[in-house]
Amino acid sequence: MRGKHWLRGLLSGLLLFGLGPGQLGAQDQTPQGNAFLKDYSKGPSWFGHFTAPYRQQAIPPISLENSPRLKDLIRDGKLQISMADALALAIEDNLEIAVERQVVPMSQTDVLRSSSGSAARGFSGATIPLGLSAGALGTGVSTAVTGGGVGNAGGISGGGGAVNIAPVGTFDPTINYAFSWDRTTSPLNSLVVAGVPSVTTYSASYSGSYTQLLPTGTSYFVSLNGLRSSSTQQSLLFNPDVATRLSVGFNQPLLSGFGRKPNLRFLLVAKNNENVSGAIFRTQLQATMQQVENAYWDMAQFQQNVKVAQDALTAAQRLYENSKRQAEVGALAPLDVVSAQSAMAAAERDLVVAKTNFEIQGITLKNLLSKRIDPELEAAEIVTTDPLPEPRDSDIPALQDVLTEALRSRPDLQVAQMNLLNEQISTQYTTNNLLPTGNVFGEYAASGLQGNCVVTARATCNTTGVPLGTVVPAGTSASLNQTIDAKFPEEAVGFSLTLPIKNRSAQADNLRAQFETQQTQINLQALQNQAEIAIRQAMIGLVQGKAQIQAAHEAVLLAQQSMDAEQKKLQVGASTFYNVVLRQRDLTTAQYAEIQAGDAYAKALVAMDQARGTMLERNGMTFEDALSGTINKIPAPPFNKGSNPGGR
Repeated sequence: MRGKHWLRGLLSGLLLFGLGPGQLGAQDQTPQGNAFLKDYSKGPSWFGHFTAPYRQQAIPPISLENSPRLKDLIRDGKLQISMADALALAIEDNLEIAVERQVVPMSQTDVLRSSSGSAARGFSGATIPLGLSAGALGTGVSTAVTGGGVGNAGGISGGGGAVNIAPVGTFDPTINYAFSWDRTTSPLNSLVVAGVPSVTTYSASYSGSYTQLLPTGTSYFVSLNGLRSSSTQQSLLFNPDVATRLSVGFNQPLLSGFGRKPNLRFLLVAKNNENVSGAIFRTQLQATMQQVENAYWDMAQFQQNVKVAQDALTAAQRLYENSKRQAEVGALAPLDVVSAQSAMAAAERDLVVAKTNFEIQGITLKNLLSKRIDPELEAAEIVTTDPLPEPRDSDIPALQDVLTEALRSRPDLQVAQMNLLNEQISTQYTTNNLLPTGNVFGEYAASGLQGNCVVTARATCNTTGVPLGTVVPAGTSASLNQTIDAKFPEEAVGFSLTLPIKNRSAQADNLRAQFETQQTQINLQALQNQAEIAIRQAMIGLVQGKAQIQAAHEAVLLAQQSMDAEQKKLQVGASTFYNVVLRQRDLTTAQYAEIQAGDAYAKALVAMDQARGTMLERNGMTFEDALSGTINKIPAPPFNKGSNPGGR
């Protein structure tokens, strides 16, 4: 009975240990209300849901329709939109963001895959060092040794000899079961052993095993095999007979492959790449936000250009009407009327160009803010409600503070740092792989053999007082009892050592890993230098942009004063219509330049946020909202909401 309890305790302990932490009763960590943020690095729970690992998991369906927010903003054929609305729509509807959003759950599937011992697949932007592939895990139990079958148990000779227990299994525990039935008829050339000239044998076999590889490199198996056979031979002790065998074995690397880091290398890289995926998504997010903000400011610029062109055309028309009336009464030469008419035609041309640019930019902005341009959106005219920003002293931060912030926040630098960690893991693994292969292994097995037995003078069938010729029945239960009670035990231990004489392959892999690590370090330094250059360029752009706006404001003011003075001189006969036309052109040119300077300054602010890697935070947005594609908190852009210089 103690043998039975020992077996039950062993099997229960191995099963529970094999499940491992986090697999027993794992719970779904999906946040309420947003299935996209589910943690896909955790597989479905097997405990209590036995078929869950064998069914396809559902993922959130994609939507190629525009968000309700976009429809709500269209009123009376106009899409009145602020910068906050534009950023919110980009998060919800921009297709480039939607594509890169898939990278995050894809990286989690790599964690799930490598948790089983398989190699991570990787994704665009994240590195899987080639050095990790030497002796890759995840080959499954197809090459596993499971303690062997029962063979032709009950033969006339016992077994024994050299033993070798190879590594088995993966991190995912695996249960194997097999059953077979066989009927064989064989001719014999002797009657001495079998007593008949031909033998017909019926066999039914089963085998079951449990295998697993642990993160330390230890692998183990538990197997139970049975074979029931009956034969027409006349000299068998048991007929039919049932042979069973229970085996428990392990293999432990001592040199190469020893420890958690070599065996968990793909999982460590996959978890690093999970962080990389967030940085890659943030990179795309910032690039798209920069596109949206720049397109919005260009839209605001072209909208103001249309207004300036309309004002210039109105002024030119008024000047032409005045010149024509004066020419009709003989107070003005016909040449002056031609000058005024020419100015009016030029103003009409400028208005057409301004409207064309405005409409083209509207298509660009609509494409950035929607999944598709439906008829309602296509017909809507965009009206930007936020003015171009005015310079503020706080817009130009301290250079050293921005450099420090960029090194901490820029997603491209975060990706490079994670890639460097991956290369360091590869170097550590290839260093361990330089060692010889040395393993210690052991096995404990027990066998049983029982069946129907005919009591004879030579075979008592372990009974007393039973008449000769009596058939004593026995079968599987009796054989299993012998196995569990370890009536016929086997114990084996051993050690194996493989010593490559030159070890050139492992040396090459390790050298390659070291060079790739150094190459990644150089790339990281180059990216840091590029980040510093981008910040300094953005700083120069802000300083120069501020000076340009101030100069543009002054130029508009002076051009307006010159225009007013020239008109007064015309009223008293001290000037000509041609001079007034020239002053009007100067004023219009100055107004265009002022609007362009405001647009350039707004883009310089965007470039600074992009260079320091803080576009999300500066616009009051959260990474969780961006990842989910649903805005719960309206963005709050930091630019000045004062009056629009282009509208003065």
